[in-house]
Amino acid sequence: MAVRLRDVADHAGVSVKTVSNVVHGHPAVSRPMRAKVQASIEALGYVPNISARSLRTGRSGLIGLAVPGLSDPYFCSVASAVIDAAAARGLSVLVEQTDGEFQRENEVLLGRRPTIVDGLIFSPISVTQAALDEASPAVPLVLLGEHLVASQRSRVAVDNVAASAQAVGHLLGLGRRRIAAVGAKRGSTAATAELRLAGYHRALTEAGVQPDEALEVPTDHFTRAAGARAVDSLVASGTAFDALFCFNDLLALGALEALRRHRLAVPEDVAVVGFDDIEEGRHSDPALTTVAPDLTRLAAAAVESIVRRLDEQSPDGESIVVPHHLVVRASTT
Repeated sequence: MAVRLRDVADHAGVSVKTVSNVVHGHPAVSRPMRAKVQASIEALGYVPNISARSLRTGRSGLIGLAVPGLSDPYFCSVASAVIDAAAARGLSVLVEQTDGEFQRENEVLLGRRPTIVDGLIFSPISVTQAALDEASPAVPLVLLGEHLVASQRSRVAVDNVAASAQAVGHLLGLGRRRIAAVGAKRGSTAATAELRLAGYHRALTEAGVQPDEALEVPTDHFTRAAGARAVDSLVASGTAFDALFCFNDLLALGALEALRRHRLAVPEDVAVVGFDDIEEGRHSDPALTTVAPDLTRLAAAAVESIVRRLDEQSPDGESIVVPHHLVVRASTT
């Protein structure tokens, strides 16, 4: 027989209302009481009846999270942080992997998922303005990251321009002047590459260094293999460089491998900075200097934005910038 709210209440020695408040993430419950009820929930194996709750409240207690790929350590960390932030509000998360493909991103926005979840947190790459406009306004939507599409939807992001300028400024402060931008790509729908390139240009200009297009190396993907190919192409072209600003940590890790193959010492010959602060970069050889977004704050802000919309406490279209900081490690000093 399925465990009921009454069973949990009797086990914890509290009222059914208190158990219900804990299950639904009501903020009025004290931390000790929440812990006590949660212990009974776990001891009895209670599982909320989502169908019954949906009929009673009009909500499923589920939010969707759509990311390009969970094989990318950054998005895996984002998913983990969102799940934790949602759990703190008594919500569960359904995760969708889109591979950044246009059709799959549109399916996330316009297919069956919006009828299942109470809200959607979405990290898009290929989505169009038309799809964003067509998505149901009744389902709260929060976009992760900055985007070139001029949508009025709510979004949570790191300031990519400022973060990139800080990373390049660090390299300039070390006396590096031939800094390559690995991942530079104009016209990216998701804007990440274009905005990080803008930050790169800002830092060079402020330091009085003339940008050199030969040092702007585009990549099709933000992967280790792409980072290695970027270094190979720089070396093959004979372009002089003494530092790399890689647009994510996977590119940087691939670049480190290629630099070793070409017998270029890091950081003596070439200093390397990444972006994302993934776990692997903390243990690479040498450990990777990187921009660290505050993923805990990003996830919490996205979930809270969904909750505020559901409770009609905020309109759509809010823009939230979360903090970042530069983590200096052995790849630059």
